[in-house]
Amino acid sequence: MPVIFLISTLKPGISKETYEKWVQERDYPFVARLPNVTSYKVHRIETEIQGAPGAGWTYIERIEVKDRAQHERDLSTPEGMALREELYTYLDRPKNVYFVSDIV
Repeated sequence: MPVIFLISTLKPGISKETYEKWVQERDYPFVARLPNVTSYKVHRIETEIQGAPGAGWTYIERIEVKDRAQHERDLSTPEGMALREELYTYLDRPKNVYFVSDIV
């Protein structure tokens, strides 16, 4: 089962309260309607990441899906694209790290 990780940081001037309110009010409700997603959580990183000093990452998302291709289709819908655009008003996109793994 694929698990997608997004490690990110907020744009300058965006508070964690503002972003986390958006996650609660917009992001979680959207993802909850996607039958392909089996688990989704956004975690605030509280300490510097060992092995990546100064990286400045502040959040990690863990998205467990049944099918990766379906996940891409879900995000390609008009609502998914709009949500992604909203997301990048908060996150400093060039600093993101995105990868897909499989549970073993």
